[in-house]
Amino acid sequence: MPVEKVSSAPARPDVANPLRRNIAIIAHVDHGKTTLVDALLHQSGTFRSNERVAERAMDNTDLERERGITILAKNTAVHYRDMLINIVDTPGHADFGGEVERTLSMVDGVMLLVDASEGPLPQTRFVLRKALERRLTPIVVINKIDRPDARAQEVLNEIYDLFIDLDALEAQLDFPVLYTNARTGTATTDPDTPGEDLRPLFDAVVEHVPPPSGNPDAPLQLLVANLDSSDYLGRIAIGRIFNGRVKIGDAVAVCKLDGAVQPTKVTKLFAFDGLKRIDITEAAAGDIVCLAGIEDITIGETIADVEQQIPIPPIAIDEPTVSMIFGVNTSPMAGRDGSYVTSRQIKDRLDRELLGNVSIRIEPTDTPEQMKVVGRGELQLSILIEMMRREGFELQVSRPDIVTKQMGGKIVEPVEELVIDVPEDHQGIVIAQVGERKGVMTKMVNNGSGRVRLEFRIPARGLIGFRSQFMTDTKGTGIMNHIFSSWEPWHGAIPSRANGALVADRVGVATSYAIFNLQERGEIFIDPGTQVYEGMLVGENSRPADMDVNVTKEKKQTNMRASSA
Repeated sequence: MPVEKVSSAPARPDVANPLRRNIAIIAHVDHGKTTLVDALLHQSGTFRSNERVAERAMDNTDLERERGITILAKNTAVHYRDMLINIVDTPGHADFGGEVERTLSMVDGVMLLVDASEGPLPQTRFVLRKALERRLTPIVVINKIDRPDARAQEVLNEIYDLFIDLDALEAQLDFPVLYTNARTGTATTDPDTPGEDLRPLFDAVVEHVPPPSGNPDAPLQLLVANLDSSDYLGRIAIGRIFNGRVKIGDAVAVCKLDGAVQPTKVTKLFAFDGLKRIDITEAAAGDIVCLAGIEDITIGETIADVEQQIPIPPIAIDEPTVSMIFGVNTSPMAGRDGSYVTSRQIKDRLDRELLGNVSIRIEPTDTPEQMKVVGRGELQLSILIEMMRREGFELQVSRPDIVTKQMGGKIVEPVEELVIDVPEDHQGIVIAQVGERKGVMTKMVNNGSGRVRLEFRIPARGLIGFRSQFMTDTKGTGIMNHIFSSWEPWHGAIPSRANGALVADRVGVATSYAIFNLQERGEIFIDPGTQVYEGMLVGENSRPADMDVNVTKEKKQTNMRASSA
């Protein structure tokens, strides 16, 4: 894309830097957000023409690439004309809402990305509500307009309805709309006119997102929104400078969350340029930067002027709703698969997670061998468990449980909004299953395409373990999404699982012969060759009661031969 020069915007007293734009991209899972960021990076000239870059460059962890979701918020910056545009790619799932809330504290506008066929979904609603509450300027991008089932105008109407439902300000309702195909890297303001590149999208960001506010001559105020670490530099604080300026070697003060003030010194300063961090000597209000040399800093704290310490209110995070018990592996096979197996090692790892993950809590239990981990949802906790497993930790975990609390003398529990998209043939079984889990249908839409959209309100505990049952009932064709809605009085008991367990009755190695013969008894979870111990759960019974089974049984070898042998 050729670089064009534009005249600098006239300076306003409240504008920190008229040549900066800070924007976050928010979207539901799999609506094309990370792909669009890739295209923005390529077309802004971030990469050399001969440079090889992996797809979904912003998703840089193995789990993100494998699952196709963004887990951690990440920063990048691109140049367009004479503007520097800081872009933050945020997670699209509410379980990682702590990442979302931190991201929004750094930006002045949001790019709302919506699939041209699916329209706005629950996670879209969650992040957009957070953005509108912060009075950020929105730009609406309807992506995947090349889909054969695209319905751009209907989706735009749904977006308007969503904005109105979320009490958007009149100025926020006057948003620009662009239609994109992130895979081909094109954008247009008219869905009937094909785009050539992403220039219309860049122009919309420059024209509609306000430059960052702040006074570079005021005392320093930098809110820490993220953390990183380096073997050479130690802990690195990432955040936006709201007022003032900072240079390498400056003496600064850290306003701690408990009210204490810790004097320190800035040893390194970085800015974002594409996917890289570049050394800089000075930064001012409106910039998103990284500072090194400040030990023991945590998210939500303020780096302030050493003479005038004016803290910024910390980032408010929604309360966690799901808990699990993490403990030492007490099975007979403990220590075989992992390097870190003690309670001290597990606790140290969870304490490190707390430094960069503000949306989880660690609570003690009756025994020092176990810790209660409280988070935003099953997905968030399952990602944490998988990360620990890959790092060499060995632990045992309990089934997820919901968090309850007392309000007005009554026990209340988290209730979620559940949106299900299924073929018409499966709607009956799905409605029945959700009803058994105390779900109440609030809306049903049949758009004539053979699929039905069902909306429910359901207790969060009713969703635990529901996804696998749902995928079985819909033969893999259903789509379900849910989002925390409110705290409501206890909805009563929900029936537990109808099936019993298959339990190994002896120590040994599972054989294919035994597993084959046990298939009619239920679903087996293990593979041949798996080492088992007495009491180990190896499958799900097709009947209500638990059943002891021998998965180590071998086929008898006889001395009999056929007469023709």
